Amino acid sequence: MTGPKAFLTYAGSVQMGAQSGIQECKHQFAWERWNCPENTLQLSTHIGLRSATRETSFVHAISAAGVMYTLTKNCSMGDFDNCGCDDSRLGQTGGRGWIWGGCSDNIAFGEKISKQFVDALEGGHDSRAAVNLHNNEAGRLAIKATMRKACKCHGVSGSCSIQTCWMQLADFREVGNYLKMKHENAKKLEMDKRPARAGNSADNRGVIAHTFRSIARTELIYLEDSPDYCVKNLSLGYQGTEGRECLKGVKGTTQRGKKSCRRLCHDCGLRVVEKRIEIVSSCNCKFHWCCTVKCDKCMQVVTKYYCARREGGRKPHNKTKRQHRARQQ
Repeated sequence: MTGPKAFLTYAGSVQMGAQSGIQECKHQFAWERWNCPENTLQLSTHIGLRSATRETSFVHAISAAGVMYTLTKNCSMGDFDNCGCDDSRLGQTGGRGWIWGGCSDNIAFGEKISKQFVDALEGGHDSRAAVNLHNNEAGRLAIKATMRKACKCHGVSGSCSIQTCWMQLADFREVGNYLKMKHENAKKLEMDKRPARAGNSADNRGVIAHTFRSIARTELIYLEDSPDYCVKNLSLGYQGTEGRECLKGVKGTTQRGKKSCRRLCHDCGLRVVEKRIEIVSSCNCKFHWCCTVKCDKCMQVVTKYYCARREGGRKPHNKTKRQHRARQQ
């Protein structure tokens, strides 16, 4: 299916998938200096991400992954008339004691439609466009890399003498974690910034295959070093870290969260200030027959921590040393 009919059929899923990618980006970078700000997330190189930094490589990858993930999920759930489960291996022997069965998620469909929609946004023909297309593909490959096999036992009295198995999508958080690791190990390319060649996205993928033949398709790549995200730069859409919240003494948080005050404040020449804030939330909720839930409003005072300018101004920070430390964290 192509043209206007395809757009009407799949546009809703594409939009939801792109949004899920952005939400995952915000989760993965919540305690980083660059925290996936909304005004830097336009995918088209005509009107948005003309830079090709380590961070924009993640944006392209997670967005393409989100679109493919949602399309695949909706296909398997029967939301589209023209696709369903992947039954290409149904009934075949998969290994000792198990055969292919059930409803494998149809990633081939999700990949195909994702390419049609997401790669079409890349209208440029220069090296940045080629890099963006490569990172789109890396995002789609992350969906494949994180898929898992699920099985169901069969046999007398649950003996599990034979199993039927199928491939299913992992939780999207797992895809986000996978791509965050790829982001941390992304490779910088030194290349000519001149236009590659005119043509459609299929032509550009050919350019990628030729130019980036030494780079694995699963790896994220970028062209330009990241700017100093400690400092506000409104022309680039970055607010800096002054005023950002950081975590102190919070149980159950990630290692990145635990070190956030150092990363966002101290390493950026700022200090940490403590603020006590009143929060109103629902509490003492009770179910009343039939059928409502009534809650009281309770006020709680919580302590939060923020990055603030030091007295006398921002303390100078060594960007080179800070970046080196960041790679080691």
